[in-house]
Amino acid sequence: MMKRLMLRNSCWCGSGKKYGECHGRYDEAVALAKKQRRLVPGRKLLKTVEQLDGMRRSAAVNIAVLDYVAENIAEGITTGDIDRMVYEKTTQMHGIPAPLNYEGFPKSVCVSVNNEVCHGIPSDKRVLKDGDIVNVDCSTILDGYFSDSSRMFCIGNVSEENRLLVERTKECVEKGLEQVRPLGFLGDVGQAVNDCARSYGYSVVREIGGHGIGLKFHEDPWVSFVTRKNTGMLLLPGLVFTIEPMVNLGKSRIFTDRKNGWTVYTGDGKPSAQWEYMVLVTDTGYEVMSY
Repeated sequence: MMKRLMLRNSCWCGSGKKYGECHGRYDEAVALAKKQRRLVPGRKLLKTVEQLDGMRRSAAVNIAVLDYVAENIAEGITTGDIDRMVYEKTTQMHGIPAPLNYEGFPKSVCVSVNNEVCHGIPSDKRVLKDGDIVNVDCSTILDGYFSDSSRMFCIGNVSEENRLLVERTKECVEKGLEQVRPLGFLGDVGQAVNDCARSYGYSVVREIGGHGIGLKFHEDPWVSFVTRKNTGMLLLPGLVFTIEPMVNLGKSRIFTDRKNGWTVYTGDGKPSAQWEYMVLVTDTGYEVMSY
């Protein structure tokens, strides 16, 4: 009797549906997953309709900032110029750049060039040159809600090898995206990404991955891209995370700059590429919230 009453109540997520028609449909699968000692997202990780609306507004700013960078990035500008673009556009739209002063990070955006895997610190001394490939990783806070995504940019005449790395890394993200669905697993996403990268002879960074996001910059779950299908956290509607594999042209080994404590490089000096999508699990599959 109590179970039937619960199923008839309005769902906690604010969808306006009965619990039994909304998140209640997944109760049996969640119970089975717990019995099998699998990871299951707690309710705090599943975003409500109100929270998702706030995150979409934040994501709209994040997308607009990256669009602005895309319009202005060019040979001859510095990564410091990109940092100023991001700060000015974000604050103009009433947002806050999430990286600024995050755990001591000194700039508003991460800009990583060629063999820099991630967390490149913008500088007025780093001038973009013909042939560079550049990742701009932008994150925004708006009204307390976080969003995050990154894009790759090819500067001038990029070599065929590096151009393909950029294009195929985006393909890897999209292959992972195809695996996002309710009652799937995070491992499904990771294997699809890794299989795609390996098919081209590339390697995927193991130590750094995606993450949950929304009410904080980095939330659970941590998202690996070297996982196996049917492993990892169970995917349920309302879970939001990033798909952001770092794909290396050469080996997967990396190291962190000892001087600044942030910038990560490929161990063999070969280039790396990364695209990042912020993704919501929905009743029917997924929604890309920021790209």
